[in-house]
Amino acid sequence: MSQASPYTGPVNSSAPVPSVVERLSAPHPGQVPFSVEFLPPKDAEGEARLWRAVRVFERLNPAFVSLTYGAGGSTRDRTVRIAGQLATETTLVPVAHLTAVNHSIAELRSLVGAYADKGITNILALRGDPPGDPLGEWVKHPEGVSYAEELVDLIGGLGQFHVGVASFPEGHHRAPDLDHDTRVLVSKLRAGAEYSVTQLFFDVDFYLRLRDRVAAADAEQGAKPIIPEIMPITSLASVRRMVELSGSVLPESVERRLIAAAGSGEQEDRAAVRAVGIDIATEMSQRLIAEGVPGLHFISLNFAKATCEVLDRLGVDTSDALPLVSTN
Repeated sequence: MSQASPYTGPVNSSAPVPSVVERLSAPHPGQVPFSVEFLPPKDAEGEARLWRAVRVFERLNPAFVSLTYGAGGSTRDRTVRIAGQLATETTLVPVAHLTAVNHSIAELRSLVGAYADKGITNILALRGDPPGDPLGEWVKHPEGVSYAEELVDLIGGLGQFHVGVASFPEGHHRAPDLDHDTRVLVSKLRAGAEYSVTQLFFDVDFYLRLRDRVAAADAEQGAKPIIPEIMPITSLASVRRMVELSGSVLPESVERRLIAAAGSGEQEDRAAVRAVGIDIATEMSQRLIAEGVPGLHFISLNFAKATCEVLDRLGVDTSDALPLVSTN
C-alpha cells in the first residue's frame, strides 16, 4: 500500500490551474520567483522525507514545483501518483516531467491522460536519458518519438496543457556544437513550449550566453522564460558524479573551492563543503537576479534546509518554515 501524504485538506479542483509563465508573473517572496525540483522517492522512508520537504516549501509559496521522471520511465507510476497528490492535496502548482524513453506514443498519450485526470496541466517534456547509462546510446522506442519537439507537439494536441522543455547552458552532450543545440531549443519553443528549465550548471556565463544565442536565433522565442537551475552543493563526491552523468563541467574555480573545503582526510569535510556550496549557490543566484532572470529553480534532492538557507540569504522570509526545516 502506498504511503499517504500528510495533507488532508482538499484543494478547489474547479479553479483553473495557472501556468508556469503565469506563476512567474504572480506576486512572490524575494527578489524573483523561485521553484523547486523533487525526485520520486524509492521507498517509504524516502517518501516521508519528500513530504517533509513539501510541507516546508508549501509555506514559502514557490512559483511551482516539479517532479522528475526516472530514467527509462523507471519511476513512472510513483511519479504520476505523487504528482497527483501534489495537485490535489497541497496548494502547490506541480509540473510533471514526461520523457520519451522506452514509451510508445500510445503509452505517452495514456500518461498525459493520467496527469490530466489528476488536474495536472503543466508538463515538462523531455526526450530523457537512456536507462543505466545516461551518456550511452539513445534508442528510440519502435512506436515512440525521437525528439522532445515531437513530444511537445503530441502533448499540445491532447488538450489545454502548458508545456516546458529543457535547455542546456553548456550545450547538450549529444549536440555537435552550440549552434545546433540552440536550433534544437528554438524548434522546441516554436513547437509550443512556453518556457525552458536549464540543466544544472555552475558558471553563470554559460547561462547568459545561452540566453543571448536563443534571442539572436529567434527574438520571439528568445522572449520566453529560460529558468536557471541551481543546486546548493552539499558533497564534493556527489556533485562530481552528477556533473559527470549530465555531460556538463564543474568549473576549475568552483572545484578548487570545494577541494579546499573538503580537506585532505579520507572522508571529505561535509560540513565545510556544504558551507562553501551554499556560498556558491547564493553568489550564482545573486548574479543571475542582477542579470534579470525570470526565476530560480532549485534542485532540492527532497531536502529543504540547504535551499532555504540560500533563499534566506536572497531576502526570502523563511521564518514561517524554519520550525519544519529542523527535521530535514
